[in-house]
Amino acid sequence: MKFKRILLKLSGEALMGDSSFGISPDMIKYVATEVQAVHEQGIQLALVIGAGNIFRGVAGAASGMDRASADNMGMLATMINSLAVQDALEQVGVPCRVMSAFSMRVVCEPYVRRRALRHLDKGRVVIFGAGTGNPYFTTDTAGVLRALEINADVLMKATRVDGVYDRDPEKYPDAARFDSLTYNQVLQQDLRVMDAAGISLAREEKLPIFVFNMKTAGNITRAAAGEKIGTLIAA
Repeated sequence: MKFKRILLKLSGEALMGDSSFGISPDMIKYVATEVQAVHEQGIQLALVIGAGNIFRGVAGAASGMDRASADNMGMLATMINSLAVQDALEQVGVPCRVMSAFSMRVVCEPYVRRRALRHLDKGRVVIFGAGTGNPYFTTDTAGVLRALEINADVLMKATRVDGVYDRDPEKYPDAARFDSLTYNQVLQQDLRVMDAAGISLAREEKLPIFVFNMKTAGNITRAAAGEKIGTLIAA
């Protein structure tokens, strides 16, 4: 394997499957199986999961809700997804811990960096819930922040398409895919693969970001092995 410690960023929409909202039992089992395959390779793996399948803070703010309140709701929604993925992983025999940026001691551990590193060293998958714990920051930025805090080799962003395109490939069949990009190219071309705050933070710390299609079985393991199945964003 090319990478020894990975932060995997999953969107909340990835858990919907073919549904229009919520969590698809079939999809969450698929995600657990894919993560299990990586874990069995001896790779230390942490996850950050979005909440777009339940509630998106930006959408709430757009409809007139106070942005801070909307983002707090979104961060709470990430905890629902995190606990669901934890349960699915444990059912396939993968040891897992959920750590929350909010204090939720009844259902999970509070996020403590040293404790997270200890879990990883013991071979447990760690799921970071509740984003950064602060409004106005997306789970993309939370993913970059946690990846840096645990000294991850790479942040892998699993999406519905096989990399970064110049336009939405689901709307434009002639969209061109990039094999590699610099952080500055992503920002200058406004490619929207990740929010600007997350890309800027990754650029400052030279954290590579790999974008790939999670719908193809085995792709997470292939990405961990360094196969060129997506788009690499680096210095």
